[in-house]
Amino acid sequence: MSFVGKVWKVLVGVKDALVLLFMLLFFVMLFGILSARPSAGQVREGALLIDLDGSVVEEKSALDPISALLSGTAPVKEYRERDIVRALDAAATDDRIKAVVFDLTTFTGGGQVHLTAIGEAMDRVRAAKKPVLTYAIGYADDHMMLAAHASEVWLDPQGAALVTGPGGSYLYYADLLNKLGVNAHIFRAGEYKSATEPYSRSDMSPEARENVGALYAALWEEWQANVKKARPQANLAEVTGDTAAFLAGGNGDLADAALKAGLVDKLGDRVQFGERVAAIAGKDRFDETPGAFAASELGAYLADIPAPSGGKKIGVVTVAGEIVDGDAGPGTAGGARIADVLDAALDDDLAALVVRIDSPGGSVTASEEIRRAVERFRARKIPVAVSFANIAASGGYWVATAGERIFAQPETITGSIGVFAVLPSFEQTAAKFGVNADGYRTTPLSGQPDVLAGFSPEIEAVLQAGVASTYRDFLARVSKARGLPVARVDAIGGGRVWDGGTARQLGLVDQFGGLDDALAWAAAKAGAKEGEWHPVFLGEKADGYDPLIRRLIASETGAAAARASGTPFAIVARRQDELAARLSRDIARLTGTPGVQALCLECPGAQEAAQTPDAPRGAFASLARLILAAQ
Repeated sequence: MSFVGKVWKVLVGVKDALVLLFMLLFFVMLFGILSARPSAGQVREGALLIDLDGSVVEEKSALDPISALLSGTAPVKEYRERDIVRALDAAATDDRIKAVVFDLTTFTGGGQVHLTAIGEAMDRVRAAKKPVLTYAIGYADDHMMLAAHASEVWLDPQGAALVTGPGGSYLYYADLLNKLGVNAHIFRAGEYKSATEPYSRSDMSPEARENVGALYAALWEEWQANVKKARPQANLAEVTGDTAAFLAGGNGDLADAALKAGLVDKLGDRVQFGERVAAIAGKDRFDETPGAFAASELGAYLADIPAPSGGKKIGVVTVAGEIVDGDAGPGTAGGARIADVLDAALDDDLAALVVRIDSPGGSVTASEEIRRAVERFRARKIPVAVSFANIAASGGYWVATAGERIFAQPETITGSIGVFAVLPSFEQTAAKFGVNADGYRTTPLSGQPDVLAGFSPEIEAVLQAGVASTYRDFLARVSKARGLPVARVDAIGGGRVWDGGTARQLGLVDQFGGLDDALAWAAAKAGAKEGEWHPVFLGEKADGYDPLIRRLIASETGAAAARASGTPFAIVARRQDELAARLSRDIARLTGTPGVQALCLECPGAQEAAQTPDAPRGAFASLARLILAAQ
């Protein structure tokens, strides 16, 4: 055989081997996708198991598969509140479901409005004579808000249950900036717009303390009322007001103290808990592991529940997370993305539209872009309702001015009608290192704003005028939408943050109610009777490769479980991480946030909802970024 012929046979062999390899990889990937995605065929008689190994949100964030695979980690899982409620309501009347089980071991929390809605759905399951059981290694405030609605609350004997109430520390950087020679130029409208205080003060202003204190007090009152009603045997007064007596009740043992205080019903490990569930819902015929019980997981059960259809279509667009310019999201409210979704739906023959908002606000230009897109529905005489979730403040409220009727809950955080901008300059830092700026200017605004030479009085006046003008626009929009005089809006605005109950009294909200109430109102406004309409969630996409990517990444679970276990030390570790993340975001805002912001950073939970694009990872990386910028 000639040399060329031998080479040819080798090349053909390599080609065949590669074809077989790629076919094998394809079928492995296909099997992985099919096995990772929930299937309705996985539903069986037994318990409905809701393993909340993550957080409850309004809209799930998109998982970047490349970043996840390269880093070997994935973000904490997210579960939509409406999915959990839908599953619970279906389970209440499903003969296959004998009990509902919540595993809260790695639960990382959720907004008060969302947790209230889930708790109410748990009550409906219990009203259908079906037990609801929860298990966790530790219970914190958010865990207890759900567990209070269970018929049996189980705690691991090595765990703890702690209720701390809302509140905590904010970070202030004025002294740090002075040491670095960084001049933070603050432009704001509204004396209560305290989002800029971290860059100008070393402590909380009296105005901010007054406003945030009133808000926290209202939220704390609502939390206690909810838990006390659902679990009257819980001695919250002792747990939150007399720590010594609480600990003494358990002779220093945190689990026994929680049991004595009525926070939990049973102490037992996972095997004992599983045996209890098996006695109610049946044993698992395919799993002989100790503590195994027959169960259907949430994802599979949701796949088995038919989505409502028929009748008129009521569109729902979600504005969740920080409002930013561009196509960001889901999970972050990219103004261009949401406006495109709304414009595409203009030709979808929608009978009405509901704007669901769970956002602390953000970019004014992006907020206005979304508002204008909603207005285009109003221009076509399509009814528009607005539904507030946990937070609908600042830019979130800006968007809401396009609606006809606003629904909120008593626990909703709203208001924060005010705007600001923060821009740094480094003239003092530059001088320390012998860097001087000089040049020729044709006007006082030439080369301004100059981050090295400093801002001229003229540019300072221009920037402040721009912020003031934007605030006047904000007041005018609220005045027109709510039928209130501008002076009245200014009096209740100024950056103040309100709970939903107070906001309703002030006229910023029309009525209490959740998303279902807003949908019902919009449907009635469109002339559709009950049962003659169904919601359509605009721009919603399937999880795609999310389940498969998470299955491939094993390192995610260990760290998440350790931090979310709920033990006192794990709670401290989580809060250290939260402070570090806040430091990262705050400094990133100073050095990289463009434009005027209608953003409520002082709102409880807003730091979790407000994600800064391209923020550096970790506190030390943020400090390094600021110091490098200063140098």
